[in-house]
Amino acid sequence: MIKFLFLIPFVFVACQSVQSSDSGKNKWAGSEAVSAELGSVNSEITPCDTVLIKKHLVQLTKDEIYRNYKNIERLDSVAAYIYRSFSKHADTVYYQEFYVKDKIYRNVVCSFGTNNNAHIVVGAHYDVCGEQEGADDNASGVVGLLELARMLEGHSLTNQIDLVAYTLEEPPFFRSTSMGSYQHAKSLVENKVDVRGMICLEMIGYFSDEKQSQTYPVEGMEALYGNAADYISIVSKSSPGKFISGFTKQFMDAGTVKTKHIAASASVQGIDFSDHLNYWNLGFSALMITDTAFYRNDNYHESSDVMETLDIQRMSHVIEAVFIALTKVA
Repeated sequence: MIKFLFLIPFVFVACQSVQSSDSGKNKWAGSEAVSAELGSVNSEITPCDTVLIKKHLVQLTKDEIYRNYKNIERLDSVAAYIYRSFSKHADTVYYQEFYVKDKIYRNVVCSFGTNNNAHIVVGAHYDVCGEQEGADDNASGVVGLLELARMLEGHSLTNQIDLVAYTLEEPPFFRSTSMGSYQHAKSLVENKVDVRGMICLEMIGYFSDEKQSQTYPVEGMEALYGNAADYISIVSKSSPGKFISGFTKQFMDAGTVKTKHIAASASVQGIDFSDHLNYWNLGFSALMITDTAFYRNDNYHESSDVMETLDIQRMSHVIEAVFIALTKVA
C-alpha cells in the first residue's frame, strides 16, 4: 500500500490562497491586471512582467527547428538566449559543458549572492521531447528562471542562489547520467558545495477551472486534492525536511496562487519525473513545482503543447510565489 503524507495546515492555506478573478481555461492577462491583483494580496511581492514572459515564450517555442537532442545548433541558440538573458541581471553566468556521444551539450548557470557559502539551486530543463514546441514542457519552467533572474537582481541574500537551465532531461536520456541535471548535481558533490536545497520548475503554465480536469496516479487522491486543475503543486518526498517545509510555507503564505503540497512515497508514478530526481539520488533535499503534467495537460509530449494553451496570468503568479519564498528563505 502506498503511504501518503498530507500536511493539513498547508491544505487550509492553499484553499484560502488568491485565485485569478478570470475563471475558465487558459486566460491571458496583461501585467497591469497581475499587478492590480497582487497589490491587494501581498505588497512584498515584485510582480512578474507578463509582456516579458510572452516574449521569452515566443523566443523559446516559435521556431521551425525544435529544441530536441538531435538539433544541437537549436539547443545552442536557446542556451545562448538564456545566457544573454541571465547576463543582464546576475553576478555570475557561465556554461557547464559536457560530452554525450562525442557531442557537446550545455547547461546554463547564473548566480546571485555569490559572497555566501550555502547554495540554493533552482532549475528547469530547456530541451523538448521530439518534434514539438514544448511550451508547458518546459519552456514555462525556463521562463520562470528568466523572470526570477530579473526579479532577484539587487536583492540582499544570505545564501547563494544558482539558477540552472538544464539540457537533456527528455528521452532518450531521462534517468541516465547524461542528463544535464545529473551533470550539475554531480559537480556539486565533487566540489563539496554546501547545498541547502533544490527547487525544480517542471511545467508551471497549464490550468483549468473545469470539473474533472485533474486526474491522479492513485485512487482516493481526488478526495484530498479536488478534481479541478486550478492549482499548482509542490511535490516532495513523504519526509520533506526543514528546507522544503520552510520553502513550502513561504510559497503558500505569498498568497498569489492556489497551491497544494503533495508529499508522497517515491513509488508514486510521476513524483520523480524531472530533474530533481538526480539531486535526490545524490543526497540533496529537493522539491518539484509543477502543474502535474500529464495528469491534467493532454498536450504533454504532443505537438499541441503550444504557448497559446498556457495561462500566463496564473503562471506569473507561480513565479512570484517562488520569488518571495526564495527571498524569505535566502
